[in-house]
Amino acid sequence: MSRRPSMLDQISRSHSGSGVRRGSIDPSRLVPMDKLSVESLCRRAELGFDRVTAAGGSLGNDFNVVFVGAGNIMFGSDEGPWNHSFRFEHKLGPRLKVVALIDPAVDRATAVLQKKCDTFVKSAYENTRVFRTLDDFVKNMSRKDMPRAFVVGSPPMFRGTTQPGRDIERQILKHFPGVALFIEKPIATGPSGEIEEAFKLAKYISDSGAVCSVGYMLRYLKAVQMMKQILEENNLTVMATVARYATAYEAIAKPDWWDKARSAGPIVEQGTHFCDLSRYFGGDVDISTVSAHSLEWYENAGQLSKMQVDETAIPPENRIPRVTAATWKYESGAVGSFTHLVALQGHDYSCELEVYADGYQLKLVNPYVQPVLYIRRPGSDLEETHRFADDDPFFSEISVLIDNIEDIEEDPETAQILCTFEDACKSYQLTWAIREASERSRNIKKETVPAA
Repeated sequence: MSRRPSMLDQISRSHSGSGVRRGSIDPSRLVPMDKLSVESLCRRAELGFDRVTAAGGSLGNDFNVVFVGAGNIMFGSDEGPWNHSFRFEHKLGPRLKVVALIDPAVDRATAVLQKKCDTFVKSAYENTRVFRTLDDFVKNMSRKDMPRAFVVGSPPMFRGTTQPGRDIERQILKHFPGVALFIEKPIATGPSGEIEEAFKLAKYISDSGAVCSVGYMLRYLKAVQMMKQILEENNLTVMATVARYATAYEAIAKPDWWDKARSAGPIVEQGTHFCDLSRYFGGDVDISTVSAHSLEWYENAGQLSKMQVDETAIPPENRIPRVTAATWKYESGAVGSFTHLVALQGHDYSCELEVYADGYQLKLVNPYVQPVLYIRRPGSDLEETHRFADDDPFFSEISVLIDNIEDIEEDPETAQILCTFEDACKSYQLTWAIREASERSRNIKKETVPAA
């Protein structure tokens, strides 16, 4: 079976002018997760049907996976829909074999595995071994443990660089050349001075030829792909993107999130999804044009009444802004803007993205829960409304990853991975540019305020 062409192969074809594959997916090709349930797959496996097709997957043998990180991103929580293990189970059914779970918090890792073994997905986890480090796994693995993919969901402050101890991606490819990678966003949360290291790592991954996907799942929304389809089919050039992300802060009880020294701040850690989605439509950003302002915790308008953490325990210089508003120019000449707010109470966030082109307004609302797309076209002042029930972009990104690993489609229009590591680096760079621009404007204001 031949390996699916790498992103480098696609770039080469693009430059040669032939065989170009689109950077988008036909929305009709995004197969819902519930087309074939895990329960039915497992029942078939118990009856002896061990060669099964899992929700658009392929017939075949066991699919070995290593999970790096035993936290909420990997195994889910009440805070949101994040749960990569759940999507792998639905895509692969009884083919899934998690051969190792790597996390220094061994007790937590062991506990989540036990919960999995108490359910009908037991066959995926009953032989999983827990290791504190990647090196421990390498030293103790057997031939039958050889993984086809690594899922990296460890905290971003411990990855995304070329420094020993914070270069898990490079170490994985060193020990397992060519193995596929799925890496959670953001790709890092170290100081901005390390961004160049992230780009070096991106080149290392690309040069390796490994299949690599970064978890910017909003790109995989059917609504987002419909927006892309409209732009492409009408040969439109984006004029502007307008993004807004309002956080329901009352539900955020994790102290690290409120501490810029630990999480890098809400733009880098949380707003990254909308910066990435803005770039997905607007293209590369002229970083030198980024301008931003912030509402800080110590200003009168920045006082919050429903915080679930004791902010006084966080050094003042590390407390997060309540509002950050940024603008920039894309290299195409288009204009982008993003406003992030720590303002809402309750549980639900309020998020929107508007994309403008000649004659068109495409407005995506509530992408995390129940996406709605409003479209205004030439010839009418009325908006069309499109709803997308039961769309799961988390599943779609995992499904596309596995299809790329297994190379099950020869159709050149088959779904391709929508975010490479290099692309994710550019989104990471934009988030840091916004944070630093807002901090510069804050410092200028302080310097110009007359002494009392």
